[in-house]
Amino acid sequence: MFESLQAKAIAIIRTTFGIQNVNIAWERPAQADFGDLATPVAMQLAKELKQNPKMIAQTLAEKLAQDSSVEKAEVAGSGYVNVWLKPQALIDELKKTREACTARVTRKEAPVIVEYSQPNVAKPLGIHHILSTVIGQTITNFYRHAGHPVIAWNYMGDWGTQFGKLAVAFERWGKGKKVTSCSIEELLALYVRFHDEAEADPTLEEDARKTFVKLEQGYSEIRAFWSDVVGITKSSLTHLYERLHVHFDCDISESFYEDKMAPILAEGKKKSIFVPGEKGALIVQFSEESKLPPALVQKADEGTLYATRDLANLRYRIDTHQPKEILYVVDVAQMLYFQQLFAIATLLQWELPALEHVVVGRMRFFDKKMSTRKGNILRLEEVLDEAVKRAGDLIKSRGDSIQSDDPEALAEMMGVGSVVYGILSQNRMSELVFDWDRMLSFEGNSAPYLQYTHARARSVLRKADAKGDASLPTNVASLTTSERSLVGGLLRFPGALEEAQKGHLPHVLTHYLYQLCQLFNAFYNNDPILQAPESQKTFRLALTALTATVLKCGAELLTLRVPDRM
Repeated sequence: MFESLQAKAIAIIRTTFGIQNVNIAWERPAQADFGDLATPVAMQLAKELKQNPKMIAQTLAEKLAQDSSVEKAEVAGSGYVNVWLKPQALIDELKKTREACTARVTRKEAPVIVEYSQPNVAKPLGIHHILSTVIGQTITNFYRHAGHPVIAWNYMGDWGTQFGKLAVAFERWGKGKKVTSCSIEELLALYVRFHDEAEADPTLEEDARKTFVKLEQGYSEIRAFWSDVVGITKSSLTHLYERLHVHFDCDISESFYEDKMAPILAEGKKKSIFVPGEKGALIVQFSEESKLPPALVQKADEGTLYATRDLANLRYRIDTHQPKEILYVVDVAQMLYFQQLFAIATLLQWELPALEHVVVGRMRFFDKKMSTRKGNILRLEEVLDEAVKRAGDLIKSRGDSIQSDDPEALAEMMGVGSVVYGILSQNRMSELVFDWDRMLSFEGNSAPYLQYTHARARSVLRKADAKGDASLPTNVASLTTSERSLVGGLLRFPGALEEAQKGHLPHVLTHYLYQLCQLFNAFYNNDPILQAPESQKTFRLALTALTATVLKCGAELLTLRVPDRM
């Protein structure tokens, strides 16, 4: 926000209309026809002043027009005040855009814990896992960029009855193999077979439950099997996370809380929060006002549940890290579960940080729910490989129009980027239907378009032998339509970034970057850069350099990479 203009507007309202406390909200219009800044404050004041909002707006516009930074001010619609600023005032404000591209120094304060990805033991990541994984990483990047200390936490599901199922399957159909020689695909096949066989033989489910209880009781043979399976799973994930530019600070999994659940259960019983349920199970009964159904925290056979471990997890995080906030980036289907979990922690009267379930919409594949149990999982790595192949084919088909010193690296950048961008460019709370053509598009609002625009800007700078930090001039007297539009787009970056970070909404940033690409390409096509007179050339190169910086910063926050040549 332009501080001097804000101060001027407040002073006008105080002296002219006698209102001492006023909150003036300024907007940056997407179209240059509506000015550089606009405010609906006149419509807000009309009711209090009992005056026509247009008359209030006209008075405000006339007085604002007298400010040294204002080129003109006009009334629009039913009472908007649109303000056009003088070119140099706009250029001076671009320093905030440049500052927004630099990560702030990490503050000394309580951390934010962001939990995401959450793979399951003995299963490869399916395409649906990309939702939590890249959205969670992007939210983590947003917080770090804003200067907040963050703990990125991958909470693997390596405990529970699901493991008992795998152990039973391996014992029956493992063909005498050593578990350490099994691939993640072979372990998944065994898990799928268990569910197929269990439909005809229900006793398998009971065997699985008993096997998991043995794991909890510490049987050495089953413990060794469990340890090997966890190792195979983590090893298989490492390369995939690197391809996605996903990194964690902590991967403490469910099993870590094995010896930390008993104190939680004891506390809940002592406080009469955990009460006996059917056959001796422990449950939590919530108030009628909450409208929450009862929650199970311990089975009748004294086996624990995901909720038991999540409570121990929460207690551990509070005691160990004293976070100010914990974000759980998890599927919308778990909404009730997290409402119950947070309510239980409140009933236990713990001193809690801010807790938020960052809702991620469900993914559907051709209108069918993807199910690991039935084996019709579309593996994330297969999708990335196919995307990279298509990107490579595109690079070859374009011939010399796409240039790169390393076509394979460019194909990886474009292919992986297209899938990730296809996720992040949609509102995380909406349902996503996976569509190959849509996810792997290289046209329009896509990662390749963003990557190409950045490469185009860098190409201009290389040809001019200009540095990426070209200084903006201090004597700009006029702007072309394309220049003004691009400047306006660049000025919107800090606000778009803040909105995306505060709302945990990556699509806000992708939408902004797409618009900036459009503005830069219009500027590139309309206004000569390298052939312009020297004063204009210097200014346009500075705009080009700043555009490249913003695109690269925004892309990397979204886990994407942009090439210098393309």
